[in-house]
Amino acid sequence: MDNMNCEEILAALNEYIDGNENAPLCEEFKRHLAHCQPCQVVVNNLRQTILLCKDGRTYEIPPQCREKIHRLLREKFNARTQSH
Repeated sequence: MDNMNCEEILAALNEYIDGNENAPLCEEFKRHLAHCQPCQVVVNNLRQTILLCKDGRTYEIPPQCREKIHRLLREKFNARTQSH
């Protein structure tokens, strides 16, 4: 398998995270992640997100964060409805 770039790594990420038994793919991921910090961050964040979802607990979002998310969603929604 040729060296994969970040875009190819991200496209195959689900197989890797799911523990696919495709040995060449896993080796390519390991090689790429060994030197690509942005992809390391993506993989680690995805793993953490999966773990948080699996534990079934709810987490309180800080008010400032919740307000920012709501503001951004409103802005996106308003921009979308105005363009149609």
